[in-house]
Amino acid sequence: MALSITPLTPVLGAEVTGIDIGTLTDAEFAAIETAFEDNSVLVIRGQHGIDDAKQAAFSRRFGDLETTISSNPGGEGTHIAIFSNLDPEGNLIPPKDKRMIFNSGNQMWHTDSSYKPVPAKASMLSGRVVPPEGGETEFASGRAAWDALSSKEQAEYEPLIAVHDFLYSRGLIDKSLLTDKDRKELPAVRQKLVRTNPVNGRKAVYAGAHASHIEGWPEEKGRALLRRLTDLVTRPEHCYTHKWQDGDLVMWDNRAVLHRGKPWDETKYPRVMHRTTVAGRGPSVEDGKPLAA
Repeated sequence: MALSITPLTPVLGAEVTGIDIGTLTDAEFAAIETAFEDNSVLVIRGQHGIDDAKQAAFSRRFGDLETTISSNPGGEGTHIAIFSNLDPEGNLIPPKDKRMIFNSGNQMWHTDSSYKPVPAKASMLSGRVVPPEGGETEFASGRAAWDALSSKEQAEYEPLIAVHDFLYSRGLIDKSLLTDKDRKELPAVRQKLVRTNPVNGRKAVYAGAHASHIEGWPEEKGRALLRRLTDLVTRPEHCYTHKWQDGDLVMWDNRAVLHRGKPWDETKYPRVMHRTTVAGRGPSVEDGKPLAA
């Protein structure tokens, strides 16, 4: 079966079939890389039996991999972030357990690693165990949001800098979730509010749950703008909802889309997802310096 790439919506997403990520030719990889830059989200079907080594090797073809932060249970200090409601013995973790409350932050619209000095380029998520209902992943186009702004709004917003802070976003759930170690490891950082794709020049609104406020603006005024822009990015016509199938590997452009996981019946169904994250090539803001604590 030959490589096939089919658009999923008018504004983002394409389905990729007819490949094995472990045996890609250079021509196949080039086609996938172009489709990624153009469509922001790729749903790569048929990757049955994928393991961490195979996923990491494919991810590295797009760039260096991030190391997971210490607060990620099961994957600390590795290139694999694990999101699971199973404990090491294979039992369902109660929904009120702190581990599940922490991971519920992934159900807010966000972009991966925007709280790091060098924000992520791409993420790749494989569904190792997927529930028969619920647990979808939604994606929303920052490019479509940029195109929906007036020229006056574009001129006003493009120079702005947003402060991104993991402590802020997780604090929206429970301020006690993070430790002193987390606070030292994850200082707030500055990111452009509008990002430009270096390959095709497409611009995208860069907001989401980790964006705390706008630099130089009164806090509430900045947060009001960030809420408005996140609402704009996540309009239904700007979204794609992925319903997981066995063998799916989904990759997305963190520079151009927001995403979130949808809830499922955690008391009934296991859900185990493994993510690799491709680091960006540099900070979005020229000085790239974290803010003082």
